[in-house]
Formats: sequence, C-alpha cells, structure tokens
Amino acid sequence: MTGFTIKRLAFAAVVALGSLAASGVANAADKVVVQMKWVPQAQFAGYYVAAAKGYYKAEGLDVVIKPGGPDVSPVQVLAGNQADAIVNWMPDALAAREAGVPLVNIAQIFDKSGLMLTCKKSSGVATPKDFKGKTLGVWFGGNEYPFLNWMAKLGLKPDVDVKVLKQGFNVDPLLQNQAACISTMIYNEYWQVIDAGVKPADLVTFFYEKEGAASLEDGLYVLEGKLKDPAFTAKMAKFLKASFKGWNDAVKNPEEAAKIVVAADPSGSATLAVQKRQMENVATLISNAGTAKIGYLDPAAYERTVKVLLTAGSAPVIKKDPGKAAYTHAVFDAASK
Repeated sequence: MTGFTIKRLAFAAVVALGSLAASGVANAADKVVVQMKWVPQAQFAGYYVAAAKGYYKAEGLDVVIKPGGPDVSPVQVLAGNQADAIVNWMPDALAAREAGVPLVNIAQIFDKSGLMLTCKKSSGVATPKDFKGKTLGVWFGGNEYPFLNWMAKLGLKPDVDVKVLKQGFNVDPLLQNQAACISTMIYNEYWQVIDAGVKPADLVTFFYEKEGAASLEDGLYVLEGKLKDPAFTAKMAKFLKASFKGWNDAVKNPEEAAKIVVAADPSGSATLAVQKRQMENVATLISNAGTAKIGYLDPAAYERTVKVLLTAGSAPVIKKDPGKAAYTHAVFDAASK
C-alpha cells in the first residue's frame, strides 16, 4: 500500500469519523452538500482542509464535498436540489440567473482572476493585436464568457476575425500546434505546458485581469429561495466560518493543504508536487486570506464583473443588470459574528 493510498484512506476516515461522531449525539449534525466546479485539486483546498481538520464538525456540520468534472454542471446540480451550495464562476452564475435559475452569491473566495491565454511565440503572437486570423483555444460550458467579452473589447468577432477552437480541459492544442493560444489558469494548465517541456521564454501570456476583461471566478452560490429560511442561512453561515478557516490554513501552509488534497483524490492522479505548486498560485488570487475580509464579495468588484458581462459586443453574456439581488452579505455577516 502506497503512502498516498494511506493518506487517502486517512482523509476518508477523518470525514467518516466526523459523521459518526455527529450522529451519536442528541443534536444530529446539519448536513451540507457542496458541489465543486472541478475534480479534487488545490483550487478547492480550503474545503478539503476544513473537512480534514475537523472545522466543519466543530461547527456541528456534516459536509459532503462533491467533486466536479467535465460532465458536471454545478448549476444543474444546484437547480436539481442535489447540493446546498456550489463553487462557480460569476459569469456562469449570472447567466444562469438570467436564464431562470436564481443563484445568489454568498461568498467570494477568489478576488482575482487566474484566467489567461497562453500562446507560443512561434505562432506570431506578441500582443493582442496579433490574435486576428489566429486559432484560439477556448473553454466552454460557462467558461467562455470572459473570452467573448475580451474579443468584443478588441473588436474581434469569433469565427470571423479569429477562429475559436472548443478546447478540452487540457493543453494538447498548443502542444500539437493546433492553436496559437489556449485557455489556461495560472494555477493549473499553464504549468502543464511547462511540464510538457515548453520553456517559459517560448511563451507569451495574457492575463484577463491585466487586460481589463476579468470577471470574478470561484465563489459560493445558493438558490435564492432557500435564503428565506433562517435555519438554512444559519447553517450556511457555519459552513462559511469553517471554510474560511480552512482557506486561511491552506494559504498559510501550501504543503499541508497539498497533502490533504492528494489524500482526498479518489483517482490517485493528484501528486504532492503539482498540488503544492497549484496551491501556491491559488494563494495569489486570495488577497484577503488571513484577514476578516476573506470571502467578502466587494460590491465594486461585482459591479465591474456585471459591466464586463453587459458589454460583450453583439453577444453580451447577460442582457440586464441583476443588481443587488444576485448577491448577499447576510450569510457572510452571520459567519463573522
């Protein structure tokens, strides 16, 4: 039995023991199901750390962390009442809200965007002006909205001025020269390109954050109707309190967080070195870690994201400003008491 297998079993035991302990007391633990946006990795380390270190149990919660994947839509999971909360990017959440799924942001973990286009210099791309006529890899399933906004800002029409390649969640199109640029996250796919043997000096990167086209990414969302129930709000406040503690620990100690994430991965594909590096990069996107403002959604940042989504040229992501109804500080405030 490998060391990583033992760690995975240990993680499962911690969570299982927490559930058993909770079921043995008079007041049964409140169950919270939270759907991740992707597979177990350091992008979600705070939740896994909170579970492994007993922070949820200490708040009287029995938390189930559901991993995501290429065939999992967090919005659909929430709409189907298969989760209490989901981790999602704001563009997708607001688009879903306008489409009839009343998502509400209760906390914003990442206050900076890690999204970027990574290009090979040999493709002839040096500045955004060079995108015209090139093939660009783009993630869909709700992740395409920042790209569409950026292209509109540049005056480039997808599939007219630039060829859009529907990119899988891998870096093959760049490695195989099928695209001049591909979508990457600073904490994940960019490093997959490097690990494949491409030198940083042979790449040029464009951060959406620096290009003025960024939107808020990993936040926590619930269904609006559930917030009318004081018991649900109180339960989610406890969830936030424990999660923030987990995130603070993860940012402070990336190696410990990486070990916990590796132990939580049932596939066994996560490695300590990769997850530690990912956690170190994720930490750069959480400016408020270690402060009382971790998880606080800045109204100004929300309004900037809405503006980005409303001004995506001929194909805006949303047609109407959802206003303050799309987020609440009530759960955050309750968690801070």
